[in-house]
Amino acid sequence: MGGRSLGRRFGWLWAAYAASTFGTRLAFDAFPLIAVLVLHAGPAEVSVLAAAGLAVGALVAVPLGHWLEFRRKRPVMVAMDLVRFAALVTVPLAHWLGWLGFGQLLVVSIVVGTADIAFQAASGAYLKSVVSGEDLLVANGRFESTAWTATALGPPLGGAAIGLFGPVATVVADAVSYLLSAAGIRAIGGGEPRPVRTGAPVRVGDLLEGWRYVLGHPVLRPLFFNTVLVSGLIMATAPLLAVLMLGPLGFAPWQYGLAFAAPCVGGLVGARTSRRLVGRFGRHRVLRVVGTLRACWLVGLAFVHAGASGLVLVMLVELGLITCMGVFTPVFATYRLEQVPDDRVVRTLSAWSISSKATIAVLTALWGLLAGLVGPREAVAVAGVLMLATPLLLPRREHAEEPGPAVETADPGVGR
Repeated sequence: MGGRSLGRRFGWLWAAYAASTFGTRLAFDAFPLIAVLVLHAGPAEVSVLAAAGLAVGALVAVPLGHWLEFRRKRPVMVAMDLVRFAALVTVPLAHWLGWLGFGQLLVVSIVVGTADIAFQAASGAYLKSVVSGEDLLVANGRFESTAWTATALGPPLGGAAIGLFGPVATVVADAVSYLLSAAGIRAIGGGEPRPVRTGAPVRVGDLLEGWRYVLGHPVLRPLFFNTVLVSGLIMATAPLLAVLMLGPLGFAPWQYGLAFAAPCVGGLVGARTSRRLVGRFGRHRVLRVVGTLRACWLVGLAFVHAGASGLVLVMLVELGLITCMGVFTPVFATYRLEQVPDDRVVRTLSAWSISSKATIAVLTALWGLLAGLVGPREAVAVAGVLMLATPLLLPRREHAEEPGPAVETADPGVGR
């Protein structure tokens, strides 16, 4: 991704991102694991847990985009880190006191989901003030490399921690990581001008500004539908695979973590080569080709089976999928930031994130019901087949590299 320095402020932002990302990956699927191993939940309950937190969190976050647009971004990021810490730390406390229940997991997932949306939207806008436009792809590539490195190391370590210290150990680590992130963001220092806003009262239509901008942009619109659907289908299968692998197929938690961690080396390689690929083939071709290849892998997870060969199958499928994602994501994230005017970044990223989380919630709930009717393996197969159609939503041609149409003011990260 290039070795040049992006400055002290980016260095602290990157360190904060690394801390929270490693904590989150260490707690990979912590709530589904707790639901299965502690509360003995089945496929439908695990899917409801994953879906409800995302859905309600997305609904609560709808008015946040407009509010955050006119606030200093760094204090918001610190506040959201502290909110996530406070919410997560209640889970191990309740477990140790013998009070932990399914309802508490739901509430915590809602609070954390809402804070995630606010943090991601604020951090995307803040990143544009920290690095120059020509360095955005480098910065996003470094974030992506960090994310996949954390995903490669975190789940196996998390599985081992669960085996040694119990099912809530990784939740403790995740909570602490948000404190470290808040400290890193505070250490950036320096002033941040307060965004200028008009004195006009907020109207209901103002809350939809982010969606209006995305849907009115000739390239962001198809990318929006493509990325939202792809993430929804991938995430809808995650709780089903957890139930299938940890239940009938008899994989241990550390094996489950390893199956999704080892292939993350592909994401690291993809992120580190994305800038070079754009320089050689152009952004549009990279998005089209890699976005198409990304859709071909999910269906392979329907063939997972017990034993070493089943574990290898999951790793190979995930390696192909994650390598494509490692290339696609920083290119896409950079293009999106470049196309959105500075005074609409938070609202646009909020709308994107809310839509993505709401879609994940709906599809996760639907796939939980489907798994209850036909079985988790068959439900994963249906998601894989639908995934094959997602390249049809990718932009078909290159458009001028300039911001989209102006709109009367009435989104296994930072700037994503």
